Amino acid sequence: MSLPQSSPIRSEIRDHIGEVVMANPPVNALDAEAWFDLADTIRRLGRNPEVHALIVAADPAIKHFQVGVDIKKLANDPTRTEMIGVNRGCWETFAAVYDCEVPVIAAVHGMCLGGGVGIAGNADVVVASDDASFGLPEVDRGALGVATHLARLVPAKKARAMFLMGSMISAAELLEFGTVERVVPRSELMDAAREIAGVIAAKSPLVIRRAKESLNAIDPVDVKRSYRFEQGFTFELQLFGDSDELRNAFVDKRAAEMGQGRELLG
Repeated sequence: MSLPQSSPIRSEIRDHIGEVVMANPPVNALDAEAWFDLADTIRRLGRNPEVHALIVAADPAIKHFQVGVDIKKLANDPTRTEMIGVNRGCWETFAAVYDCEVPVIAAVHGMCLGGGVGIAGNADVVVASDDASFGLPEVDRGALGVATHLARLVPAKKARAMFLMGSMISAAELLEFGTVERVVPRSELMDAAREIAGVIAAKSPLVIRRAKESLNAIDPVDVKRSYRFEQGFTFELQLFGDSDELRNAFVDKRAAEMGQGRELLG
């Protein structure tokens, strides 16, 4: 069971564990279509009675887990259609992770930025490689959002400092907070994720699905509504020139440094 080869989102089921893999070189920045593909794939696998647990990961050949949206595509779209699309696509993906009928394990390597934090923050369990780092560069790109999900990974004051300064945090630090379950060498990441998923998948599927539903029901924050509120400020910022200037400056810098401009916005 998989998407067409042209899609950057791959999926399969093995031993009652669904695996969703993002594979969009060079850094897993996704456009609107890919975000909707990701959301649809997660929902479809979560509804499948043969799936008892789900892993969301990145192709190990790609340097980073997920770094947000395709900024170059945003900068080249004066109609703002892509901006509306990626905002809706991100919301759909994060909601799909949160609402997934089975527990979701995020397996994170390299950088986890913007949209990557949205996925990890809404996952039920996070495992990370020892080279993984997490952060939100949104303010530096003229956008907002995903503070809702960062706050599920770090304490409140730390979330504010990271959001306002655009600073990063390591997987080892998140392990100390207890929001990352395990930190392993990169070569062992998927094995660790599959081990945890296997423990969950071996339990009663009915009980596990009800457990996921009950855990969501007692959450103190409505993450879908909270994130949608944040997105309103991103749209507001698009009415000012600062956002375009910051985004275009980023694209120009990345194009000069790497020959492309796709990275780092959620």
